[in-house]
Amino acid sequence: MTAGESRIKVSLRLKLLIGIATVFLIVLMFPKGEAIEFEVIEGTIWIHDDLIAPFSFPVKKDPELYKAELKLAAESVYPIFVEDENNSRMLDSLERYNSFLLRNLDSSIKSGASLDLNPTFLSQKSFAEFKEQRTQEKNLSFRKNLRMKDYFAVVRGALAAVYKEGVISTNDLNLKKDSIAVRTGNIDRIAVLENFYSPERAKEEVRSYIFSRNFNAEMESALSEYAVRFVVPNIVYNERRTREEIDEAQSNVSEYSGIVNENERIIAKHDRVTKEAKLKIESYKEAKGETIGETGLIFQFVGKVLHISFLLTLLTIYFFLFRKKIFHNNLKILLIAINFLIVAFMAFLINKMEVAAPVHYLIFIPAFSMLLTIIFDSRVGFYSTVIMAFIAAALRGNDYTFAATALFAGALSVYTVRDIKNRSQIFRSFIFILIAYVVTLFAFGLERFASIESMLLDLAFAGTNALVSPILTYGLLIFIEKSFKITTDLTLLELSDFNRPLLKELARRAPGTFNHSMTMSTLAETAAEKINANPLLARVGAYYHDIGKTVLPQNFVENQLDDRNIHENLSPEESVNMIINHVKGGVELAKKNNLPQEIIDFIPMHHGTTIIQYFYDKALKLYGAENVPVKNYQYPGPRPNTKETAIVMLADSCESAVRSIENPDPAKVENVINMIIKTKVEEGQLDESPITFSDITKIKEAFINILLGQHHRRIRYPNQEVMESGTDEAQENK
Repeated sequence: MTAGESRIKVSLRLKLLIGIATVFLIVLMFPKGEAIEFEVIEGTIWIHDDLIAPFSFPVKKDPELYKAELKLAAESVYPIFVEDENNSRMLDSLERYNSFLLRNLDSSIKSGASLDLNPTFLSQKSFAEFKEQRTQEKNLSFRKNLRMKDYFAVVRGALAAVYKEGVISTNDLNLKKDSIAVRTGNIDRIAVLENFYSPERAKEEVRSYIFSRNFNAEMESALSEYAVRFVVPNIVYNERRTREEIDEAQSNVSEYSGIVNENERIIAKHDRVTKEAKLKIESYKEAKGETIGETGLIFQFVGKVLHISFLLTLLTIYFFLFRKKIFHNNLKILLIAINFLIVAFMAFLINKMEVAAPVHYLIFIPAFSMLLTIIFDSRVGFYSTVIMAFIAAALRGNDYTFAATALFAGALSVYTVRDIKNRSQIFRSFIFILIAYVVTLFAFGLERFASIESMLLDLAFAGTNALVSPILTYGLLIFIEKSFKITTDLTLLELSDFNRPLLKELARRAPGTFNHSMTMSTLAETAAEKINANPLLARVGAYYHDIGKTVLPQNFVENQLDDRNIHENLSPEESVNMIINHVKGGVELAKKNNLPQEIIDFIPMHHGTTIIQYFYDKALKLYGAENVPVKNYQYPGPRPNTKETAIVMLADSCESAVRSIENPDPAKVENVINMIIKTKVEEGQLDESPITFSDITKIKEAFINILLGQHHRRIRYPNQEVMESGTDEAQENK
C-alpha cells in the first residue's frame, strides 16, 4: 500500500464525508411531508391523549376500497369501437376494379390477346370458355359482358350487406363485456357484440349470398373466392379512446370517504384503533404534513438529520472505543455505510409499493446482520443490527412493531454465524430467523387481536425473508470479500487447508520449517484464545509466516538433514542477507498467490526489527564493534501491530529456542521462554501492538504448558543406545 493510499484509508476528513453522505442519503428516503410523531397500528389501544383535529381535513378511503372502486369504474366503461372509413372507400375501389376488369376483358377479346386475370378471381377454365364464345358470337359476347357486370354487382352487394351490419374482430382483445360502444363523431351507440359479424362469419355470409344467385358452380366458386378477399373488419377497437374513457371514469371516483371538521375528536384516549380510526389518523398525518409550510419542512428535515445522526453516532462511539481497527479504516467504514444505505433503500422502495400486503417484511435486515457478523464479529453484527432496525423503522414512520421484529430476527441470525466454520453453515440460519419471525409476529398479532389469516399472511412474507436472507448473504459475501479485500474467518478456514499450493510446497521443500510452523500454530492459537485475540488468524498466520524459506530451504538449519551448515563457509554479511531475503521472498510469494494482507503482515512482522544475533555476534568478533553497523544485521520490519502478529513473533522465538535445548526440563523451558519474552519487551518489539502485560503473562503460561507437553521426558527402551547406534547387535536383539 502506498503512502497516499494509507493516508486515504485513515483520513478523518474522508471519515466525516462518509458519515455526512450516509446521513443525508438516508434522510432523503424518508416519507415526504408527513408528520411522523407516532405510530398507528390497527387493533392496538390509543394510549395518547384525545386527538383533536386542529383544522378540517378530508378522510381518505381505505386503499383497498379505493382500488376496488377504481377497478369498478374501469370495468363500467364499454370498449370504444369506431367504424373504419376505409371500408366505404374499399367498396368504391372494388367498383373501379370491377370496371377495369370488364374493360380489359372486352379489349382482350377484340384483339385476340389473352388477359392475365388473377386465377383467384375467375377460374382459367371458365374464362377460356367465355373468350371462345365471344370470338364466335358477337351478340352473345355482348350479353356475356352484361352478365359479368351482374356478377360483380352481386359481389359488391354481398360485401355491402355485411359491412352494413358491421364486421368486428375481437380475436386479440380480452373483452369481458357482451356489449360495446360504437362511436360516430362524438356520439356513442351501445350495441350488443353478437349483432356484429366476425370476419369468418362475414365470409360465410358473403358466400351464402353469392351461392343464392344460382350461378353455375364454377362461377360461384370464382366469385366467392374473389369476394372474401375484401372481407376485413370495419368496426375497429380504439385503445386510445377507450383509455381516455377509463381515465375519465376513474377521475370521477373520490379518494375521500368523508371529512373531519375542525375541533372534532379523531380518537379518544384508551379507545381501540379501528380501521376507520386509523384512516382518520393517517389522513390527519398527511394533511398536517401538507399544511406545515416551507419553514415547517425545514425544521422537519433538520429533525430527520438529527434522528439519523444520533443513531449513527452511537455506533461510531462504539467503534472508536472498542473497535479501533474499524474506526481507523475508512474502507471498512464505507462497507458498513453501504450496508445501511442498502437497507434504507429497500425500506424506501417498500414504502413506494402500494400493495395490500405486508411487503415490509421483505426488508432483508437478517442478511446484512449475518454479513457484518461474518466480516467483522458478532458484536459489530449485533450493534449494526440495532441501528439498521431503527433506521428501517424510522423510514416506515417509526414502526415499533417492525423494529422489534427485525431486531429479534437479525439478532438470532447473528447468533447463528458468530462462530462460522464453513460457508454451508450460513444456511442453518434459515430456521433461527424463521423462529424469530414466528414468535414476534404471533406475539404482536395476539396483542392487537389480529386474525389468524392476517398473521399467516405476515408470516408468509417473513418466511420468504428467512429463506432468502441466507442465500443473499452467501452471494454478497463472496462479492464483498473480493471487492473490499476483506479477510473473513471463512477465508482463513480455506487458507488453513494443507492442500493449498503454498503449504504443500512448504511441506515438500522445507519439511523442517513446515513442522516448526505447525508447532507455532498450536502455540499461537492457544495463546490467542487466552487473550481474546483471533485464534484462527493467529493459527493461519503461523502457517504462512515462513513460506519464503521454500525458495532456498537449505539456507536454514531446520531444513539441513546432515551436519553440514553452509553458513560455516560464508561471511556474516552473506549469511545475514540470505536470512533476511526469506522475508522479502515470502512477501513476494504471498502476493503472487493472492494471500490477504492480514496474512502477508505476519511474514515481516514475526521478526519485527530484531537483530540476527548469532551472525551479529560473529561479525563483532571478526571486525570489531566499531566496524559493524547494527542496522545491517536487523530485519527490516515493521514491528507487530496486532495481537495476533505479536503472538506469532513470540511463538517463533520461543519454539526455536526451546527446540535447541538439550535435555529440556520444566525449569529450562520456563527460563528460556521468560528470557525471550523479556528481551522482546525490552527491545520495544511489542510497543506497536495492543498487547498488555496481563496478556503477556497469559501468553507465557500457554507457551510453557504446550512446549513442556511436547518436550516431556519419555522412558528409554531397553538397549536404546544399541538401537541408536544402528549396529547388527540391535537387529539381533530386536
